[in-house]
Amino acid sequence: MTMKTTRRRFIFTAASSGLGAFAAVTQAANTDGAQSGVVVVPERKVPVLAETDVLVCGGGTAGITAACSAARHGAKVILIERWPCVGGMATAALVNGWHRSDRTKVVINGLVEEAAERARKCGWIEQVKNFPRAFETHWFDPEGMKVVYQDMLDESGVRTFCYLVAGEPVVEGGRIRGVVVETKEGTRAILARIVIDATGDGDIAAKAGLPFEYGRVGDGLVQGMTMMFRLSDVAPEIVNAHHQDADRVFNLMKKLRDEGKFPQFLEVAARGYLHSARPPDVSYNMCPVAGNALHEEELTRLTAKARRQVHQYVELWRKEMPGFEDARVVQTGFSLGIRESRRVHGLKTLDAHMVVKAVKQPDAIGHGVWMIDIHDPKGSGHTTWADQKPEMMVPVGQSYHIPLGMCLNTTLPNLAVVGRCASSTHEGHSSVRVQTHCMVMGQGVGTCAALALNAGVDMAKLDVHQLQAQLRKDGVYLEDVP
Repeated sequence: MTMKTTRRRFIFTAASSGLGAFAAVTQAANTDGAQSGVVVVPERKVPVLAETDVLVCGGGTAGITAACSAARHGAKVILIERWPCVGGMATAALVNGWHRSDRTKVVINGLVEEAAERARKCGWIEQVKNFPRAFETHWFDPEGMKVVYQDMLDESGVRTFCYLVAGEPVVEGGRIRGVVVETKEGTRAILARIVIDATGDGDIAAKAGLPFEYGRVGDGLVQGMTMMFRLSDVAPEIVNAHHQDADRVFNLMKKLRDEGKFPQFLEVAARGYLHSARPPDVSYNMCPVAGNALHEEELTRLTAKARRQVHQYVELWRKEMPGFEDARVVQTGFSLGIRESRRVHGLKTLDAHMVVKAVKQPDAIGHGVWMIDIHDPKGSGHTTWADQKPEMMVPVGQSYHIPLGMCLNTTLPNLAVVGRCASSTHEGHSSVRVQTHCMVMGQGVGTCAALALNAGVDMAKLDVHQLQAQLRKDGVYLEDVP
């Protein structure tokens, strides 16, 4: 489904000034009798809060690496984040796994490795036992990573504003000039020479009028979401010694679910957790819901539903599964783990063929290794990861290239997107959406932004060989570029 949105216009002043009130409200009855209408907003003079070279909207892993890399290459950078901490899904949603290996060697380094090394020094990250023979390479502590990521931003000289939502983009003369924000003191603007949309949902790009895709072909549904959670007071040695009970409880869960008496769950994960309890610092990934990731009221309902489901799982386990008698939920994600929403049209679009055939790109900014991992958009909890079909996998020992072009567009040359809102098909997105791959995009685009400003050219006009050489100097694994 292809969509395009419209935008509003604002006038900015350097000094504080009063803001105008709404001029008028008009109402009309819908066909169902409900009232609707429009609010007419007059031209507004909005004070400028700050001016910068690069404005990064969104402090998830993609935004963090974009901001750090741009700042380290000489740009003045501001990052704004709507939540009280940076890290996005990694910290607020408890999504604490990384994918860095082609199943023979690690091919995702750069700022990803720097974050890992910082976390290692504090005991906040753990390498998986079969490293590097699986895509999955590390588990980390989301609480610790809040500190790691903020330290990286602070030490890079990034000016960071949490508690601040990126609002309307300011677009004039075919370029984006900045973004309007709502502060405790009123409406303000942050102006920038380059804006990087790292909101995950592509909010700035969409509001600026860039076309985007939403959902899969056929029914327009996006991937299912997951509420991650942590448990305490589980006895692993008892759980591990009762495999027969694990199978019994797992079959009971399926029976009750099929009878409509128990919520949906990711089967392959639930069965594994019953056979081998997770450490208390590793999140459980088995609680699915599905719906519109762009509708706040629906997200509220889904989040509440998912938290109830978590407690239903644990209540059953406490009653039925040896080793879980004293288990309790100590934490659920501050947010649902949202996998997919808008995918903004770019100069290039990553698709399934590029992923599973390990296609190389002349404008590569890094490598990707993850498979076509689609979580059922209808909310059953099933994922293609559970099937492990060869046609869904990147071949062992190979990786695909993540192209710069999927982050740039033909409409606004000084606006880029990074993270899961970058240009991809539903299938391609299901691979490149994971954190390490989003961090690759962030480092590549942040570096590109700084070098382009230094060279006085737009990002798409920067010599890609210069960009790739700099990324290699910065520790990015970047090989087999055609």
